[in-house]
Amino acid sequence: MHPRVTRPRRQPRLRLHTLLLVIGILAGGLSLVGAPAQAEEEQTNTISGFLRNSAEDNAPVPGVEINVTAPDGSEHVGTSDEEGRFEIEVPGEGGEYSVTINQDTLPEGVTLRDQSKSELTRTLNPGQSAVFLFPIGPDTRDVATKWDRVPQLIYNGLLFGLIIAMASLGLSMIFGTTGLTNFAHGELVTFGALVAFFFNSTLGMPFVVAAVLAVLLGLVFGWVQDTGLWRPLRRRGTGLIAMMIVSIGLQFLLRNLFQYFTGGRTQNYNDYVTPSGYDVAGINVTTRDMVMAAVSVVAIVGVTLALNRTRLGRATRAVADNPALASSTGINVDRVISLVWVVGTALAALAGVFLGFSLGVTFQMGQLVLLLLFAAVCVGGLGSVWGALVGSLIIGVLIELSTLVIPSDLKNAGAMLLLIVILLVRPQGLLGRRERIG
Repeated sequence: MHPRVTRPRRQPRLRLHTLLLVIGILAGGLSLVGAPAQAEEEQTNTISGFLRNSAEDNAPVPGVEINVTAPDGSEHVGTSDEEGRFEIEVPGEGGEYSVTINQDTLPEGVTLRDQSKSELTRTLNPGQSAVFLFPIGPDTRDVATKWDRVPQLIYNGLLFGLIIAMASLGLSMIFGTTGLTNFAHGELVTFGALVAFFFNSTLGMPFVVAAVLAVLLGLVFGWVQDTGLWRPLRRRGTGLIAMMIVSIGLQFLLRNLFQYFTGGRTQNYNDYVTPSGYDVAGINVTTRDMVMAAVSVVAIVGVTLALNRTRLGRATRAVADNPALASSTGINVDRVISLVWVVGTALAALAGVFLGFSLGVTFQMGQLVLLLLFAAVCVGGLGSVWGALVGSLIIGVLIELSTLVIPSDLKNAGAMLLLIVILLVRPQGLLGRRERIG
């Protein structure tokens, strides 16, 4: 038998990457040991600022001594350079820093605006920089009071009132001829803005062309809406309360459709978004605003004259007064009501096109203005054409002037308050007629 030879076992070899890992850990540990001391050593606070003399067109004030007292009590001194700038680095321990300007080093005839503010204090974090300002010379700013804003606010209110007057006029006409309180009327405003945005921003058409197409599609949308929904409900004898509930459902349906197609974003037109303005008696006026006001006036006056002077307008007023009697005289009531829906939707679409500049093109536009439209027609008088105009102007001016005393986010609350007061004092509105109930 051959003797068994026992070979010594080979020692496992240390792999190269394991060795490198150990070396890396050791090196990292050594670097961490010295890191805090190095970071603490380099941390500083920087105190800086500018010295300008308002009495000499904000000319720099050089050679002025600035003293800084650190939280540990140490004093640090700097001097403003030829540009009036000073910059002083102090230990970055953090805490309260006191910065003082040495008024004895100011040039002759140059003084601080407020002598009591020669020393400024501020609490800083470690390593934080801060700018300290010492106003020099008289205050040359033209500080306007809130009452100086009144002319501009009245102008803005009248412009906004003219725009919503078109939508209010359409809402009042629909109520006058059908008795329907249309809660979906705000979405007709949104329709005009979205269509104009589509043609202007998406397809690249000029804004004027896009606005005209939006109004034309508003005409078609009004006819489709009446033919496909409201006329069948009228022929079935659906009550006004039920039709009002249908309008609420239509409101939510259209709003969600608009949100689906727009993605919920607020968009802007490509043209005339930021027009240059010019000053007229302290009021900032733009050409875009003047064109919108002129178009609104022409649309409102044109519809009003058509209602009073044309045969179709007289037929519309006859249907509004007594539909059964108008039908017995040979007036096609359905055709008249369809015309009212077409014109009312077109006016709402035009108002939406203009409101897209101030509110932005968003699916929530109708929701934002609907209560204002109801307030305008109720204040002016339900079913009154001139009442819708007067009520809209009052609401527009009121909500703008209310920002003098309340935050702008709450300005629509003033319109609601006026609506409550009018309903309590004069329920028929300013230009409405009293009606016997029961």
